[in-house]
Amino acid sequence: MTRVLYLIACAAGPAQYLDQGVKLAQGRGWEVCVILTPSAAAWWEPRMGELAELTGHPVRSRYKMPWEKDALPKADAMLVAPLSCTSLNKWAAGIADTVALGIPSEAVHMGVPVAAMPFFNQAQAAQPAVPRSVETLRAQGVRVLIGEDGYEPHPPKTGLAAEFPWAQALDAVEA
Repeated sequence: MTRVLYLIACAAGPAQYLDQGVKLAQGRGWEVCVILTPSAAAWWEPRMGELAELTGHPVRSRYKMPWEKDALPKADAMLVAPLSCTSLNKWAAGIADTVALGIPSEAVHMGVPVAAMPFFNQAQAAQPAVPRSVETLRAQGVRVLIGEDGYEPHPPKTGLAAEFPWAQALDAVEA
């Protein structure tokens, strides 16, 4: 039986290397569906076909119209990675204005395992909303991988997006 993973990416540096995360998940036996925030979709716009070809599914970056059928199979798990600081705080506040936030916001309350691996700098992490948002999502059942449990925010202007810990994020999904 195939396991379906929704890999949901926000516009943070590692999103430009999302294909690496897709390939790693596929190597672990996941059928991967990609969902992007509108800003992350803009980064991939010239190469969106590559992601669709790699996954065998259309890439979603907007809510579907009421008359459209869902183009993706049902998810067995979701990984929001990279999760930007903005999207972390919006998600925790219940703002589901993008399909990339709406789908995991609903899924976690429907019993679907959801993990999130942030990627942002220490200055952003110092915002008082960040620890509150992490706690809010964890209280809902989201496995937020930050600090000792995952990604350590980096000093401003030094984040190594190409070295994003995709394997650690996938380990959390599979745990």
